[in-house]
Amino acid sequence: MPGSQPSILVIRGGAIGDFLLTLPALRLLREGFPDCRIEIVGYRHICSVAEGRFYADAVRSIEYAPMAGFFNPRSELDPELSRYFSSFGQVISYLFDPDGFFEGNLRRCGVKNLICGDPRISDSQHAVRQLARPLESLALFLENSAAEIFPNEQDAATAGQLLAGHRPPFVAVHPGSGSAKKNWPLPAWKELLSELCDTEATVLVVSGESDAERVAELKAAFGERLVFLDHLPLHVLGAVLQCCELFIGHDSGISHLAAAAGAECLLLFGPTDPAVWAPANPDVIVLRAPDGLLHNLSVEDVKSRLPAFLSPK
Repeated sequence: MPGSQPSILVIRGGAIGDFLLTLPALRLLREGFPDCRIEIVGYRHICSVAEGRFYADAVRSIEYAPMAGFFNPRSELDPELSRYFSSFGQVISYLFDPDGFFEGNLRRCGVKNLICGDPRISDSQHAVRQLARPLESLALFLENSAAEIFPNEQDAATAGQLLAGHRPPFVAVHPGSGSAKKNWPLPAWKELLSELCDTEATVLVVSGESDAERVAELKAAFGERLVFLDHLPLHVLGAVLQCCELFIGHDSGISHLAAAAGAECLLLFGPTDPAVWAPANPDVIVLRAPDGLLHNLSVEDVKSRLPAFLSPK
C-alpha cells in the first residue's frame, strides 16, 4: 500500500488491446507526475507489460472477490480494499459503471480525487485520444498517440533464449484475433506463409489460447518450417516482437503489442475502422479489406505490401 509518497491509482479492465490503447494516457501520467507512485488495478497477465516497465510501480489484480461489493450500492465494503483505494491521492477509473455504483462506493470509502473515464469507444476519433481525454482535467494533453512498451533485461534475455538457433531477419505473424470476422481466411494465411518460407526470414507464429484451432492447422501444414511460439507471457512476447523486422496480423491486441514494440506492422483490417482502432505508431501499414470483408482481401494484395527484404531466395 502506498505510503507518504504522492500516489496515483489507475483502474483498467478490458482485453489486451484495450489496455495497450491506454498506454499513451499512462505515459502522460508518468511524465506529468514523475515523483508519483503509480499503481494499476487490472488483469495481471495483461498489465505485466507495464509493471516495473516504466508505467507502473505495482499492479494489483482486478480478479479479487471483494471488488464485486463495490458495484453494489448497499454492500458492506471490504475494509482492506477500502483502505487501499482511499490511500491514493488520485484515482482514475476506466471501469464500465453505467449506474455510478462503483464511483459512489469509491467516494464512500474515502476517495477524494476521482476521475471516471468511459471505457466505451465511439467512432468520433482514435481510441487513444478518447482514453486520454479524461486526463485533461489534470492539465495533461495528449500529443503523441503512439503506444510504446519497455521490456526489461530479463524480458530481453528470455526472448534471446527463445530465438537462439534461429537466423534473423525475424518475421512474426499472428493469424488470429478476438473475433472470426476480423480473421483473414486460413487458406490465405497458408498461401502467404508458404511464400514467406521461401525467403531468407525466420517466420515466427505467435498465438494465444483463442488461436489454438487455427494454429493446430498451421502446425500440421508446415511443421518445422515455421517457429511456433504459443502462449508466451505478454511481457516476453513484447520483447520477442521487439526483435522482429516485420509483424503481420489483424485488428487484435497482439498487433497493438507489436506496434508498441517498434516492429514494422502490416495489419489486415476487415469490419473495424482503422481510424479508430489501428495502432497510431508510424511504422504501421493498414490494408483494409474490400467492403470490410476479409475474404475479399487477396494474397496478392498482401504480398504487394511486403518489404523488399522478403523477396524469394
